[in-house]
Amino acid sequence: MEHRQKNWPEWLASAKFAVNSKVHTATKVSSFMANYERDLRMRRDIRKKEKVEKATEFVERIKKV
Repeated sequence: MEHRQKNWPEWLASAKFAVNSKVHTATKVSSFMANYERDLRMRRDIRKKEKVEKATEFVERIKKV
């Protein structure tokens, strides 16, 4: 990771995965399990640039609207 955190979009999917798959001490299940009644599975590479670029394109389109 970079010292100044300029690459956060690259790590956003990994952070989301970590939060949603963490088992909560009170419920004894992950938030994903509580919502969807199944375990969250990791794909091969959740840090694909394509996802970030599409999100960026969406933001630019919304700004124009």
